[in-house]
Amino acid sequence: MQHYQGSCHCGAIRFTFQGEPLVKGLRCNCSICLRRGAAMTPYIIAPEHIQIEAEDGALATYSFGSCVAKHHFCNRCGIYPFHQTMRWPGHYRVNLGCVQGLDATKLPSDVFDGAAL
Repeated sequence: MQHYQGSCHCGAIRFTFQGEPLVKGLRCNCSICLRRGAAMTPYIIAPEHIQIEAEDGALATYSFGSCVAKHHFCNRCGIYPFHQTMRWPGHYRVNLGCVQGLDATKLPSDVFDGAAL
């Protein structure tokens, strides 16, 4: 397991997580992921493997449809750093563009058919 850290653009939301080496990303074609265009961790992160710190009032959440998935974003800069998944409630995927020292544009990505759910 490797240790990663990241943040939103303004730094009001910061996180660290443990996971396998990040050698590829995952993109989703559901209505929100298609619009946001972010590559995510290809694996799900258990809640005990992610630590989240947010300044008061910075962490906002958007849910739609079944409201099981929780899409978190910074209420100040608007960046989506991570979300809680629909298939594994309470577990996370991280926006690879928010991971410090990682250039998500250089990683190949698989596509998950979230539109079919």
